[in-house]
Amino acid sequence: MGGAVSAGEDNDDLIDNLKDAQYIRTDEVEKAFRAIDRADYYLDDYKEIAYKDLAWKHGNIHLSAPCIYSEVMEALELYPGLSFLNLGSGTGYLSTMVGLLLGPFGVNHGVEIHPEVIEYAKQKLEQFVRTSDSFDKFDFCEPSFVAGNCLEISLETSAYDRVYCGAGVQKEHEEYMKNLLKVGGILVMPLEEKLTKITRTGPTTWETRKILAVSFAPLVQPNQTENGKRRPLQMPTPLVHSLQDLSRIAIRRRIKTIMKPPSFCRYTGIFKYPPRYKRKRLRRRRMETIVFLDKEVFASRISNPFDDNNNYDDVEEDSREEEEQVASETKSDPPVNVFRERILSLPLPDPLKCYLLYYREK
Repeated sequence: MGGAVSAGEDNDDLIDNLKDAQYIRTDEVEKAFRAIDRADYYLDDYKEIAYKDLAWKHGNIHLSAPCIYSEVMEALELYPGLSFLNLGSGTGYLSTMVGLLLGPFGVNHGVEIHPEVIEYAKQKLEQFVRTSDSFDKFDFCEPSFVAGNCLEISLETSAYDRVYCGAGVQKEHEEYMKNLLKVGGILVMPLEEKLTKITRTGPTTWETRKILAVSFAPLVQPNQTENGKRRPLQMPTPLVHSLQDLSRIAIRRRIKTIMKPPSFCRYTGIFKYPPRYKRKRLRRRRMETIVFLDKEVFASRISNPFDDNNNYDDVEEDSREEEEQVASETKSDPPVNVFRERILSLPLPDPLKCYLLYYREK
């Protein structure tokens, strides 16, 4: 399944095509897709096809088409603090994108039947954390991968807010998948050749919506044992943050708020600076205009702030108009920003120019 959008020259170009085709519809999903380069999850010999809207498989390593992942991300309706279960987590590409949206207090679990694929996913995750600039821009919920068959998950496992299955689900396993959800949770899975979204609206009620036609390999059935009993698959215990972790999260958020660089729009070529703190402009204007007032006018205003009819409000309004008129008459044209012109002329990268201009203006 794939080929719904044209191939891109790089990751951003691929995302632009997915947006134009309405596979990506929300800002949050777009940010997650742009933060992770799809080619990083390919083997080196296959990176040239990474930006095509096609599925890729090499041995047990598999990636779905970008249009499928974008529909899945949109259907899951992710936000910080949710618990997520990825059945057939594969390379970890989807789990890592989901982790960018769950935040540090979410839960991000993956189940994969092939141990060598889990090792591959862990290598790619380590590479992302160590080398990607996007890691510092998000409050990341790091995925945990478990080796085993997703049809053998222990019944004692806590239910999840969001569940995705990356393999075709037979009708006989539909109820099993539904019971992995909390009330209010969302399950996305290929069911009867259709990518299906199921929302659990109550203890025994669900809403079902078909998204698009897909073709997935079916789930691998559990092996039969001699005594007929299987060892249930235990999922990781949700992480309880220590005081040190909570402090680190709070400090990182504060630093990112203060040091947030201006964003660059590659379409308009304009840097968008973060909003500054609001100031009491009225108070500052009065302080500035007092400098231009005649001493006699100022003295009379202090000694007799009321008019002949003891109407203070009228006097205050007239005074404000007078101050604004004096200030407008004395205001001169702003000087040329020599510093800005000099910075823009230097042979520096655009992000560095942004930082220099931003902190100079502050």
